[in-house]
Amino acid sequence: MSVSDTSTRAGKQYLGNKNTKEVHNLHNEKTSCQIDKILANKHAVRFIPDTLSEAHRNGYDNCAHCIGNSKR
Repeated sequence: MSVSDTSTRAGKQYLGNKNTKEVHNLHNEKTSCQIDKILANKHAVRFIPDTLSEAHRNGYDNCAHCIGNSKR
């Protein structure tokens, strides 16, 4: 179980923004998620394993747009 920096969305379902501690569902991506900007700014992390529960275990909150039920 871990978090690792990434520069691509390829092959992933969940992508974290280490700057905001939000997790995004790439299978339900919305334009408001700004995934390209997260990648360009090198704020992207991947979760190992690639699960929502792993993101939560690492302190990431749901994106209100692509996952919902954000605690913020």
